[in-house]
Amino acid sequence: MNSRRRVEMALNHRQPDRVPLDLGASPVTGMQVSSVALLRQGLGLDSPGTPVKVVEPYQMLGEIAPDLIDALGVDVVGLGGTKTMFGYENKGWKPWTTFDGTPVLVPEGFNTDPEPGGDILMYPEGDRSVPPSGRMPKGGYYFDSITRQEPIDEENLNVEDNLEEYGPITDAELQHFAREADRLFNETDKAILANFGGTAFGDIALVPAPFLKHPKGIRDVEEWYVSTAARFDYVHEVFSRQCEIALANLAKIYEAVGDRVTAVFVTGTDFGTQAGPFISPKAYVRLYQPFQRRINDWVHQHTPWKTFIHSCGSVVALLPDMIEAGFDILNPVQCSAAGMGAPGLKEKFGDRITFWGGGVDTQQTLPFGTPEEVAAQVRQRIEIFGRGGGFVFNTVHNVQANTPRENVLALYNAVREYGAV
Repeated sequence: MNSRRRVEMALNHRQPDRVPLDLGASPVTGMQVSSVALLRQGLGLDSPGTPVKVVEPYQMLGEIAPDLIDALGVDVVGLGGTKTMFGYENKGWKPWTTFDGTPVLVPEGFNTDPEPGGDILMYPEGDRSVPPSGRMPKGGYYFDSITRQEPIDEENLNVEDNLEEYGPITDAELQHFAREADRLFNETDKAILANFGGTAFGDIALVPAPFLKHPKGIRDVEEWYVSTAARFDYVHEVFSRQCEIALANLAKIYEAVGDRVTAVFVTGTDFGTQAGPFISPKAYVRLYQPFQRRINDWVHQHTPWKTFIHSCGSVVALLPDMIEAGFDILNPVQCSAAGMGAPGLKEKFGDRITFWGGGVDTQQTLPFGTPEEVAAQVRQRIEIFGRGGGFVFNTVHNVQANTPRENVLALYNAVREYGAV
C-alpha cells in the first residue's frame, strides 16, 4: 500500500496497513528549524553545522526535505503558495544563524540585521521603508506580530479595509499550484495536503496582516475579538464578502489542480483555550459556521478533497457543529485540554471526523518527558485513535524548539514500531 492510498483509507474511516504519518505538510504540522536540524543529525542525514531551510519565517519552521520524509516514512506532502506570512517569496536563500546557534538558510526578504537591543525585526514584503510587522525578541525562537492598528473611526469603518488581502487569485499563483500539484502527484506517492489560502474566517494569526505594508480596518487582536460581538454586522459582512471571493478562487484552483489534491486546509481559526472554548456554540453557529459550511459544501460538491480545520484547545463543545459545518478532519487534537481526552473523542466522534494530530503532547510529554514516556504516549494514542481508520498521526501542533533530540527520535521510532494496528 503506498502513502496516498494509506491516507485515503484513513480519511474514509477504513483501516490501512499502518497509521499514516504527517510531518511538515502544513504550517501547523511541522517542526521548528532547530529541532529539524537536530533530528536530521540524529538520523545521520547531516553532520553538525549543515544548514536547514526556514520555509516559514513567522513560526521558524524547518524544511522537511525528501530525504527526511523517506527516512521517517512520512505519508503526506504539502502544497502551499509562493509567499511567506511576511509577504515575501521563499527564494534567494542566504545563510543566517538562530539565537541558539543553529545555522540555517532564510529567504532573501528576511531581515538579518539585529536592532541595537538585539531583537530581530521583520518587514512586510521585506520592505524596510515601511514599519516592521514582526519581532523576534533577543534570544527568542519565533516572531510575534506587531500590531499596526490605525485609529478607528466608528462612523467611517469600511469593510473593504479588512478585505485588502483577499482578491481574485493571480494567474501566476494558479500556474504555481498547477505545476506543484502535478509534480507532487507524479513524482511522489504521497497524499497532498493543500493550503490555498483565503478560506479562514477570522484566523487571529492573519488579522494583524504581517504581510501587508499598511493594513487598514480592524487589525488589533483584542479589538477584533471585541468586534465579533460589538461590531457583529461589520465582521459578518467581511466574512460574507471574503466567502464570495474564496468560492470564485476555489473554482479556478480546482480547474488548475484537479483531483490530485487529497485534502485542503480550510481554516486555522482557533476557538479553544485549555479550559474550554472561548466562544459559545450559539455564537459559533451564528457567525462562523454558515461561511465554513459554504466552503465545505462547495468542496464536497465539486471535488474529492477532504476538508481540514485546525483549532487549538478544548473544542469538544463545538465539535458537533464543526462536523455539521462539513469538516472531515480535525487538527491538532489537543488531548491535554479539558474534555479532549483521546478515548472520549474517538468514541463520540471517531466515525464522523478524522483526527489529524493528537499523537503526542507537545506542551509537556515531548519536551519534558523521558524517551520512554514519549514512546508510551505515542503507543497509547495510536491504539486509541488508530482503530478503524480516521487517524493521521501528527504531534499536537508543531514540534517546538528545545525539544530533546532523543525524545524526537523516540517519537518516530514508536510510530514505526506501533503504527501497524
